[in-house]
Amino acid sequence: MKIKLTLLCFIATLFSLQAQTSVKPTLSENSGSISGKVIDKKTNEPLTYVNVVIKENNKVVTGGITADNGTFQIKNLALKEYVVEIQFIGYKTILKSVNLSEKNNINLNTIAIEEDAIELKGVSIISERSTIEQKIDRKIINVGKDLTTAGATASEIMSNIPSVNVDQDGKISLRGNENVRILVDGRPSNIEASQLLKQIPSTSIKKIELITNPSAKYNPEGMSGIINIVLHKNANDGFNASVNTGITFAKKPKINSSTNMNYRTGKVNFFATYGNNFGEKFNEGSILRLDDLSNQSLDIKNNDKSHLYKIGMDYYINDKNTLSVYTNQNKLIGDGRVDVTISNPDAINNLFQTSKYKGTSADGTYNLAFKHLTKKEGETLDLEINHSIYSGTQNANFLTTFSNPVFPTNTYRDDIIDSRKNSTVNLDYVNPLNEKSKLEIGAETRIVRTANNYLTSSSALSNSNYNYDLDIHSAYVTFGQKFSKIGYQLGARLESYKVDAKLNNATAFKDDYITVYPSASMTYSPSEKDQFQVSFSRRVDRPSLEQTKPIREFSTPRITSIGNPELEPQFTNSVELNYTKTITKGSITTGVFVRKINNEINRIIYPDPQNLDQQILSFDNFDNNQSYGFEASLNYKINSWWDIQPAVDFSSITQKGLISVFNSGTNSFDLVKKEVESSAFNARFNSNFKATKNLRFLLFGFYRSGVDGVQINGKEMYKIDAGGRYSFLKDKATVSIRFNDIFDTMKAGFSGDNPYPQVGQFKWESQSVYVGFNYMFGAGKNKSLQRKQRDDNTKQGGGGLF
Repeated sequence: MKIKLTLLCFIATLFSLQAQTSVKPTLSENSGSISGKVIDKKTNEPLTYVNVVIKENNKVVTGGITADNGTFQIKNLALKEYVVEIQFIGYKTILKSVNLSEKNNINLNTIAIEEDAIELKGVSIISERSTIEQKIDRKIINVGKDLTTAGATASEIMSNIPSVNVDQDGKISLRGNENVRILVDGRPSNIEASQLLKQIPSTSIKKIELITNPSAKYNPEGMSGIINIVLHKNANDGFNASVNTGITFAKKPKINSSTNMNYRTGKVNFFATYGNNFGEKFNEGSILRLDDLSNQSLDIKNNDKSHLYKIGMDYYINDKNTLSVYTNQNKLIGDGRVDVTISNPDAINNLFQTSKYKGTSADGTYNLAFKHLTKKEGETLDLEINHSIYSGTQNANFLTTFSNPVFPTNTYRDDIIDSRKNSTVNLDYVNPLNEKSKLEIGAETRIVRTANNYLTSSSALSNSNYNYDLDIHSAYVTFGQKFSKIGYQLGARLESYKVDAKLNNATAFKDDYITVYPSASMTYSPSEKDQFQVSFSRRVDRPSLEQTKPIREFSTPRITSIGNPELEPQFTNSVELNYTKTITKGSITTGVFVRKINNEINRIIYPDPQNLDQQILSFDNFDNNQSYGFEASLNYKINSWWDIQPAVDFSSITQKGLISVFNSGTNSFDLVKKEVESSAFNARFNSNFKATKNLRFLLFGFYRSGVDGVQINGKEMYKIDAGGRYSFLKDKATVSIRFNDIFDTMKAGFSGDNPYPQVGQFKWESQSVYVGFNYMFGAGKNKSLQRKQRDDNTKQGGGGLF
């Protein structure tokens, strides 16, 4: 086999939905049928949702899948000779020749298939290494053991994924833009994305989906698209489990572990995941002011203990109805210390500040979903109710001492209490109008309530109470058609958006509007190995609580980070063209995109009006900006023991914004417009080597170019990683090791001229050694289930027709 088995099954299922001719034959011409039953050869148990593909002259005519009892029946066949292929992942393919011209209805009786214990040529086993699948509306990275070896958390393995970047603070950007929506199991979280990704163990992740130009079916948030992290949830018969543990050796050891379990019996499937991370993490940095030659040095230590739980159940009421419930629980206990030293040419003006932070947070998500299948093939109704609750507290103590004895020691304490509630109700209906057309309609209501209380003992600051509430109601419709080589989909989402922000019970910001978000996509497949896709969508980025609350996020003697309650949403119109080419030993994916951004939200820095030696880091709406770029990736198997996955992406960005420029005449700062044209280039190279049947090695390289901004210019970053993996106990156990940033080259450098000329650099524990152990046990048999949302806990729409 020269293409991956999973891809073959996907194509077979895809073609089974297509009409094969533009003229409907008469009933007599379509009076043939083929039936049978598929069972496991070893256990004699019926196998559910096995692919049954009908071919004529090696071309796919139609197909279907087996029912819960293993039976299948393919009707309305012309009276010709066919080959029936029985395909199931992990099993050997069975071929049966039939001749309906001799007998209209043929029963193949019981077909016993056996597990494929031999490694087939060209077949990629997802559990062995990561694979990249290019779907019509998304790129899917199936997380194999080589990718989880990259690090202990989701944040650490993100840097290995094409088009995705992670900065030193854990913030994610997609195609060079930080305005990306992060979902877990298809649902948003109340936890800030950079913090959430640090809490999810890498071994709890099943796959990562990159949706760069979503259809109208998706919530329109996220300018550069959506990153959806799908956690493990098995549906195998019997009891199955895996245990993972790992330790990262850096300045101090850090430990992570996770357990994934499921138990299925009869109509009920129980599943559970638990993961944790704990250990001290260290960062350091310096910022040099070139105007007065003062230097600000930071030494940061965080000691966090995080726990992730996922518990759920599927109840298969009958063949047409499924009820699912699950809960995700994130717990974090952390404390940190930040030591800041400000050195001046005149040492008498030096100062030192120590700040100690202690905090806890808890985020609980509760999900109820019901899926109904009608008698009509492909017609479904899905109802999903999701409610999440977040609570967090932070206590901070600040101690500032001065070299000059004239200034007394300054101490004060901050207390912050956060609470957020997010309730969402989704209703989705899918109706295949005929063999070529599909209609999807749906509605969503989202209610968000947040409260933030800030208490301080500092005489220079004031207590405050901030509330930020959202009400969003929307409805969408998409319509698509698929012909022999061309398919298209059109959609629109109508949304009512209302925000009400109050500071100390007074209105800080208010907005209420109704808008439409259109989307369109078209595919062209000149052959089975080539596919073109062009798409358009309009999206929005709404200010988050962190971006709007006028309460300090962090503070040093020279800089304080606060939000801007007057931020307005930014809107993006995006067009992209993608091409996927299947070659003998792999696949190539390429794409180009253009984005027009109105009211872009971006970081700004300006002098504190109360003290010009201090700076405020906040957010503001820039002018209309635009960007364009391309990306390309290759998944290529050089030979039986060596495969490579190189990837590059490039973005050209034009930004217009305001900068603070010092006016010597007035001895103050003026706001001046500035336009910057810059580019960002990223390259990754992943190479896997198979030394023996059980021993494998990997080599990973990463490069990110410097990027100029309106105020701050970022410097280039690069690193090289290497690792290995050894499997034993019949592949049930795995030991892996990875040496990250071998040459200790990862540093986040920057420079800027406004509001002050300054250069700086931050360094973290990028050079580390990770050692992991994985063990799988259980005697359950794989029983694939066709449940659109429940298997991955995420909505797959927006192009599912194609």
